[in-house]
Amino acid sequence: METPFIFTMHEGLPRQGPGSNECTRKAFSMLDDLPTQPEILDIGCGAGMQTVELARTCSGCRITAVDVHQPFLDDLARSAASAGVGERITTVRASMDDLPFPDASFDALWAEGSIFIVGFREGLVSWRRLLRPGGYLCLTEAAWFTENPSPEAAAFWNDCYPAITTVPANRAIAESAGYEVIATFPLPKSVWWENYYVPVLKRIEDLRPKVAGNPEAEAQIEFAERETAVYREHADEYGYEFFILQKKG
Repeated sequence: METPFIFTMHEGLPRQGPGSNECTRKAFSMLDDLPTQPEILDIGCGAGMQTVELARTCSGCRITAVDVHQPFLDDLARSAASAGVGERITTVRASMDDLPFPDASFDALWAEGSIFIVGFREGLVSWRRLLRPGGYLCLTEAAWFTENPSPEAAAFWNDCYPAITTVPANRAIAESAGYEVIATFPLPKSVWWENYYVPVLKRIEDLRPKVAGNPEAEAQIEFAERETAVYREHADEYGYEFFILQKKG
């Protein structure tokens, strides 16, 4: 089966979404009572920059990193080995809406920039079973930073992720799904530009002549360029919020 172009467009990039090692470490620092050798599941890990950073940050942890695209997992395995943490990271090819692990297998779940694929509420509910009592779910989710977004920003998000809502609304969703909200914080604008959009735009320019006449590829490129243009004009209105959640009960 031919690889969807959305994967091809993101292959070889350091990240498949906005984020930074600093934000990963900040979120992890808020997990106060983990065991000394926690089991962590990184859901939708992509090429795994955050996976490797978690392994560096928590020297006793073991991480299972899951993604549906094998080339991302191969990139992660190489970077983990290069960083000297490969023996503590296991990669598994699987879909995040059908995770092949027993209940109560993990002390923490990690999901930077991936839960939107299954939906915020749906991910919170379906992944909760994987956590041990008092376990943590740390994730980033797109959110409105205003109650009155501009028509252009609202139209863009209605096209790509109509479930986007405000941070307070997401906090309420998390509480109703059986979590305590430990903390949240917004990702800085720089992690969108330097860490994500600039590499994506360069990748697009490299790919554009190779995919001329491919309707799927050309549509994905057009959408990516629209996404960056909207963010350039409306970055104050929305962004990613890091949610640090703890399983109740």
